[in-house]
Amino acid sequence: MSVGSDPLERLEIPDGTTVEEHDLVTEGDVLVGGQSTVEFGVRGRNVVAGERVRFGGDIEASQDCRLDMWCDVAGNVLVGEDAYIGERVHVGEQLVVSGDLDIGDEVEIEEGFEASGWIVIRNPMPTIVFLFMYLTHLLRLGDEERAKEVADEYLEDPDEYAPLTIPRGSSVSDDAWRVSTPAVIGDDCRIHGNIRATELKVGENNNVFGSLRAKGDVTVGEGTRIHGDVTTRKGRVRIAPGAEILGDVSCDDLDLHDEAAIDGSIRASGEMSIKREFVREAE
Repeated sequence: MSVGSDPLERLEIPDGTTVEEHDLVTEGDVLVGGQSTVEFGVRGRNVVAGERVRFGGDIEASQDCRLDMWCDVAGNVLVGEDAYIGERVHVGEQLVVSGDLDIGDEVEIEEGFEASGWIVIRNPMPTIVFLFMYLTHLLRLGDEERAKEVADEYLEDPDEYAPLTIPRGSSVSDDAWRVSTPAVIGDDCRIHGNIRATELKVGENNNVFGSLRAKGDVTVGEGTRIHGDVTTRKGRVRIAPGAEILGDVSCDDLDLHDEAAIDGSIRASGEMSIKREFVREAE
């Protein structure tokens, strides 16, 4: 990812992400854009949320957690290292921090908090503003190498795990994932809910317990099972070998591998082709 790119320009679900008993679980970081609603609890490495994000369960961050102002967490916030809690954040249960706690004014924690390190009561700078100002300062000094290191630290670890990113203004629940951006699902994921996006790319060996709906193109990777329909308003659907669609497929054009399966009906207003070769699109 380049320093100048927007990490929240699409919904991105990295390899191995699962929904377990109403918790969204990933090995890497979780980045949530402002004014989003995540009805799940969240478990990840670093958890970062913009302003006015609402979580419907616990937050468990094995490293740091940063919540901007007006965030609302229905359950506990459990942090393995340091926590940065903006003003007027509400936590429905406990806040437990193994490291230092930087906390703003008028924070409401229903069942109290514990911190093993230093506790500083002030208004932490909003996450996005902090990152922008720090990166801008480094670039003005000509230290592009350090700026890239900071961007990689917060936004992506190319040598380990990619972050789970939820764009601004999204709604994520057990019923539906709704975003107004493209969406990319990695490999070996287990996802509950219908996925709604402008376009969709689903990787290999996934189980999606819901339907896929997009305005544009939809790609379903090898060995992936969709427990619902695949629908696009004006786009092409590509279905790889070993993929299985348990519902209907509706699209303009359809590229169907001869080793894929569609249990429901097919409605293609344009061209439909059955192929013996499938080239996975580049991300």
